[in-house]
Amino acid sequence: MVDRTGTPLVELRDISIAFGGIKAVDHVTVDLYPGEVVGLLGHNGAGKSTLIKCLSGAYQKDSGQILINGQEVEIKDPRDARAQNIETIYQTLALADNVDAASNLFLGREIVNKWGFLDDAQMEAETSKIMGRLNPNFKKFNVPVSALSGGQRQSVAIARAVYFNAKILIMDEPTAALGPHETQMVAELIQELKAQGLGIFLIEHDIHNVMKLCDRASVMKNGQLVGTVDVNEVTDDDILGMIILGKKPAHLAA
Repeated sequence: MVDRTGTPLVELRDISIAFGGIKAVDHVTVDLYPGEVVGLLGHNGAGKSTLIKCLSGAYQKDSGQILINGQEVEIKDPRDARAQNIETIYQTLALADNVDAASNLFLGREIVNKWGFLDDAQMEAETSKIMGRLNPNFKKFNVPVSALSGGQRQSVAIARAVYFNAKILIMDEPTAALGPHETQMVAELIQELKAQGLGIFLIEHDIHNVMKLCDRASVMKNGQLVGTVDVNEVTDDDILGMIILGKKPAHLAA
């Protein structure tokens, strides 16, 4: 069980953002606690990706507050987000296909030795250590990531974020286009990250994945928050009703 008695890891309070006079996000409030996965659902255009891009630094909010560990912060760009230990894993994964896992892990943040040369041995050792923690079955350290399966590639992208001290992860449909075995691998990775106290926002279309991977689900429609529910208190149909009808299930509406 996630402990929600303390200060949230993230609070997005009363966030609004408009494009050309159209409110893409309209006074939305969601939060996230350590060791928790919160799923963000809604039709295309519901505002879930726009909301979360205010946290990742891809967009700037027009109004509202972002709090990290109870402190208000300004996130104007992805560098600001990274400074707050926020990492985003996009669906495309942004991996360099032609190099191996270690080169991807340290891309742009390479370890060099005292003579200024790349310290390949150190980078490989660090990659082996973090992958051992996240995905002990990962063995393909010396092949280009283009040769890896979808689940293994996801492992590399997650390892890169975690190695650089991510406390808050944004994952954009992490199991899209993966088969059942690969999806299970990603589910196990997410459980491991939860156990380490990370908080994860999961942008998702698949209700079954939300029910399986998330602790709570926040549903948006037309830029507004329909509601946030504990997945243990709702069914797939309840969440589907929130997405389509734009209202919370009757037993939680009070």
